[in-house]
Amino acid sequence: MAGSLYWSDPFSNLIQELAMADVAFVVVTIAVFALVALVAKGVAKL
Repeated sequence: MAGSLYWSDPFSNLIQELAMADVAFVVVTIAVFALVALVAKGVAKL
């Protein structure tokens, strides 16, 4: 039992970190696209 607990805990932490990295990547990507869209609208008004 102790062996399985030892293996599952770091593994779940790794999955959690990877999930957080994915979420951060998606948020940054959406933010960049929003920024580009705003810049494009501003240029179009000029």
